[in-house]
Amino acid sequence: MSTGLIALLDDVVAIAKVAAASIDDVAGQAAKAGAKAAGVVIDDAAVTPRYVTGFSADRELPIVARIARGSLRNKLLILLPVALALSALAPALILPLLMIGGAFLCYEGAEKVYEAVVPHHAEAHEASIGSIALDPVSLEDQKVAGAIKTDFILSAEIMAITLAAVPTGGFWTQATVLAVVGIAITLAVYGGVALIVKADDLGVALARNGSDTAFGAASRAFGRGLVRAMPGFLGVLGIIGTAAMIWVGGGIIVHGLAGYGLAGFEHAIHAAAENAGRALPPIAGIASWVVTAAASGLVGLALGLLLIPVVSYVIAPVWAWAKSALPGRAAKA
Repeated sequence: MSTGLIALLDDVVAIAKVAAASIDDVAGQAAKAGAKAAGVVIDDAAVTPRYVTGFSADRELPIVARIARGSLRNKLLILLPVALALSALAPALILPLLMIGGAFLCYEGAEKVYEAVVPHHAEAHEASIGSIALDPVSLEDQKVAGAIKTDFILSAEIMAITLAAVPTGGFWTQATVLAVVGIAITLAVYGGVALIVKADDLGVALARNGSDTAFGAASRAFGRGLVRAMPGFLGVLGIIGTAAMIWVGGGIIVHGLAGYGLAGFEHAIHAAAENAGRALPPIAGIASWVVTAAASGLVGLALGLLLIPVVSYVIAPVWAWAKSALPGRAAKA
């Protein structure tokens, strides 16, 4: 009896060791995958604040919270099971789906550039696709929906990078790593976004510090500087977010084309990046990244601009017709 009990305890200890090793393995793989997805995470953080600009201060955090919930829904309820299913059953579909997402990012970014360069034509384009909100509530809903839609593409890229970073192995290990990375990245991105959009309120609070001490004076000066700087900072961040959508989308397209044997763009960009690194040895890594991002951005911008008339004259009319053809819509009409 005692021997059997000792054997049972040995088995329990062995199982506990395996479980602990598995937890460590999951944590290590999640950290590695999160690091590889860092570029897209930065893009996500840069894109999101532009969706809360123009709203009253009391709506900023609720909007960020709504987008964060949508992002978690995207990652955990849609993308995680889809990624696992595609990996197991139809891995060949992953690349074309990512390319469709990349094309959407190119279109979204190019549309923002188009709005900035030719605002009157851009207004006509927005009217043609039915994107004009009628009141503050519908405007907020529209912004949140747009942010969640863009987040879906960026999240898909994050999950795809994560899945690629997880060695082929157990289903539950892959699922756990995807979930850990998805939750951690969402909390990091939207926590950071919340801090960014409320920094001006912090500045106001610091500027109202009534202390007569040197610290109080420094606090007031810092607060006033923060309040003055935030509009410009948010504007710059909006530009970075738009650029991020274009270069990430372009990068996805370039990599996808290479996956189908059309590797000319990717090879040319890689060669240019290597040349830039060799030309500037002290900042070789930065120079290579800038060239890669700029070249991917040019590809993304060109594709996005080409997609604007396609969306206006093909996709939007077809979508409007499809919605009007639905039984519920027909009945309302």
